[in-house]
Amino acid sequence: MMGVRTLLATVMLLAAMAPAQAQGANATLVIHIQGVSPKGGILRLGLYDEAGYPDDDSKPVASADVQAQAGQTTVTLSGIPPGTYAIQAFQDFNANGKMDSSWIGLPQEPYGFSRDARPVLSKPGFDKTRFQVLDGMNVQTLRLQNSG
Repeated sequence: MMGVRTLLATVMLLAAMAPAQAQGANATLVIHIQGVSPKGGILRLGLYDEAGYPDDDSKPVASADVQAQAGQTTVTLSGIPPGTYAIQAFQDFNANGKMDSSWIGLPQEPYGFSRDARPVLSKPGFDKTRFQVLDGMNVQTLRLQNSG
């Protein structure tokens, strides 16, 4: 009987430790943004989980605002919990903090999504943009659209 109790105690201890280990796991995500316009400005990028992605006013899991480098700009996000995410990015030419659009709502600055998903009348859904971030080093590449 003592052996069963010891085994049960060991299993319970391991089960209790598993979530703590998963929570402590962190990933690094390197994002290569291609098609960056030579017009300069700030490249603004947000990393979203499924709950935050549909809402344009939601806070990203992680974000970065970096000086746009013509051709390709690389952004590194550290301390990301492993999971499923989507990226939204845009090149803010005039550094006004928002995506400029025409009077009918068409984007006037380059933008992009993970998996190079393309919008059709609205931004692509999470299923078209999602990707996995695993513990350790992760790399994603996306190309800005509307950068011509």
